[in-house]
Amino acid sequence: MSPEQTIKGRRAERTGAVLRFARHALEMAVAMVVGMVALEPVWSFAWPGLADNVTAHVLVMATDMSLGMALWMRIRRHGWAGIVEMSAAMYVPYVVLLPFHWADALSGSALMTAGHVLMVPAMLVAMLRRRHDYGC
Repeated sequence: MSPEQTIKGRRAERTGAVLRFARHALEMAVAMVVGMVALEPVWSFAWPGLADNVTAHVLVMATDMSLGMALWMRIRRHGWAGIVEMSAAMYVPYVVLLPFHWADALSGSALMTAGHVLMVPAMLVAMLRRRHDYGC
């Protein structure tokens, strides 16, 4: 094989790995949304005033996302350690931000928005830590 073919082969391999990683990240996001949508009616029935308690609401939402994502990860045959790490990525942003909300420095809607935004880099850190599990 010529050096040029070797370089092209490595480039294609790297591109394929990046695409598999991105596809898996997208699958995780979809699974999180499915978890929220599927479990929200259960919580609305079981805890009618949940939305009034911002702390409980964001933690329940992180749980819903974690359950959807964990189910998908098990279907994809991920190990429990990776599932726990990825689930932690759902909670860490809220654990960091909740004290600001309790101190009235962050509104409930700002907490909800910032928590969701910070989940993305938290998930990427968890995924990069176990990149071999995600096709890289």
